[in-house]
Amino acid sequence: MTNTKGASFPRVAVINLVGLCRRHLGENMPRITAFTQKNGYQDQLIRPTLPALTCSAQATYLTGTLPEKHGIVGNGWYDRNLNEHHFWKQSNALVQGEKVWDVLKKERPGFTCAKLFWWYNMYSTADYSITPRPLYGSDGNKQFDIHSHPMSIRDEIKKELGDFPFPSFWGPMAGIASSQWIADSARWVEDRHAPDLSLVYLPHLDYDLQRYGPKDDRIPKALLEIDEVAGDLITYFEDKGVTPILLSEYGISQVDQVIYPNREFRHQGWLSIKEEFGGETLDCGGSDVFALTDHQVAHVYINNQSPDFRKKVRACLESMDGVAEVLEGPSREKAGLNHERAGDLIALSKENAWFAYYHWDDDAMAPEFARCIDIHRKYGYDPAELFFDPDLTAPKVRAARKLMAKKLGFRVHMDLIPLDASLVKGSHGVIPKDQADWPILCGPVKNDSLSPLEPTEVFSVIRDALCTP
Repeated sequence: MTNTKGASFPRVAVINLVGLCRRHLGENMPRITAFTQKNGYQDQLIRPTLPALTCSAQATYLTGTLPEKHGIVGNGWYDRNLNEHHFWKQSNALVQGEKVWDVLKKERPGFTCAKLFWWYNMYSTADYSITPRPLYGSDGNKQFDIHSHPMSIRDEIKKELGDFPFPSFWGPMAGIASSQWIADSARWVEDRHAPDLSLVYLPHLDYDLQRYGPKDDRIPKALLEIDEVAGDLITYFEDKGVTPILLSEYGISQVDQVIYPNREFRHQGWLSIKEEFGGETLDCGGSDVFALTDHQVAHVYINNQSPDFRKKVRACLESMDGVAEVLEGPSREKAGLNHERAGDLIALSKENAWFAYYHWDDDAMAPEFARCIDIHRKYGYDPAELFFDPDLTAPKVRAARKLMAKKLGFRVHMDLIPLDASLVKGSHGVIPKDQADWPILCGPVKNDSLSPLEPTEVFSVIRDALCTP
């Protein structure tokens, strides 16, 4: 694109390599390391957003504000008006404030943006978007699919690239295929529409880093796999005259401890439990207090407004082994989390621990969705969904049979997930003490001091890269 004086404006692709941090660069990521060296880029540290979670970090990067302003206090929260919990919603209207592409549209007439698998991707003002979106039948059946804008992209891209490999995007079979498809979709959109800004989300590192932890011997293989996919995409964009910017949302810490706040609240007699389909579900609105867990963060919502009760809840949280800090009032405000969606109390774990949503004591009474991949109904994020239940015989064969039955139109209970949270060896959400575990940005950054970027400054990095002819 050219301005009124004939100068050409740059185009940029922001490639989000989830979980990438400084310690990963080197022999296991030769192409990304070569990209930074060739362009003279520093692997610029980003101070993690608090909470260091996908939805919060992305909203901070794209608005230049903290959760207290944009409202994305985690990957989910409790709606006090509906008395319902909501995780992994997709409407862009949930992100309060002006997004970077809206600012650029004012500054560059004709500016266009493609948003590919970044979160809150439905009904935004981005010109082109693709996001995962299953279809739910009236019989309870679920069919994998995507949503796009314009809607015509949905059928056109599936015709050329095939169906989005949804099982490799999340669940026990999550792996490189989903990141490869997303990278291919970025090329597909570039070839047809040449957007000025492409936002591309490549989640591959998130999987094994959470499954096995960052110290596991299987991590180098995952690094090499995403290095190849990202390296090809970088070369493609550079050949098109597009400037790649690589960034990440958080680093992942090794964990060996699970915290169960809702079990503790239950033992205190504070939860309301309802029996459904032979299992126990949590009645959030009827409970005196409950926690929505999100990796290393737990938003704690208090319905019993007695000051004495609030003190008891705080003392209970602080007594839990693995809890590092409880934010309330001034500390909640100082953390940038003073928003109505946030919990009355916000518990942060120690770096080696994380919070699980489990509220039952007997696995025989777990809710019927607990053994399924069900990111919306669970009372928190469940990384155990990355595993097949180790007690199952031939789980992949069992899964294939169930998927075939689903395709034939049968209603199937995909009860393949373990109820053993201790299987999980990596987590994120709090700010790691070692900066080598912080997210990084590789691209044109005006930061002579090389001090860490604040997460809100990523907005300016993207904007500046697109505003200078």
